[in-house]
Amino acid sequence: MAEISRLPGPVMDLWEWQFDGACRDADQDLFFHPEGERGSARRRRAEAAKAICATCPVLNECREQSLAVREPYGVWGGLSEDERAAILAERGRAVTVRRTTA
Repeated sequence: MAEISRLPGPVMDLWEWQFDGACRDADQDLFFHPEGERGSARRRRAEAAKAICATCPVLNECREQSLAVREPYGVWGGLSEDERAAILAERGRAVTVRRTTA
């Protein structure tokens, strides 16, 4: 589940970027894998979602939001669940290294 406490408040200026998302008119099922989907089917679906993300004018905002709230499911900002987890793990390692060298 997304970490709701990390979401910004309900101020329109903080969320308005979502209206410009390339995914707004796309089939949302493309961005979230169905139960039990594996292998090449999952990879093809995710790549199709990422192709939409690649054309999106708010890709960076979406990506950073999904990382900030630790979005656990789907393709967000052109990143899969595993890709977001890897980025967050790397960020965590970087913070740990900075703390131990400071």
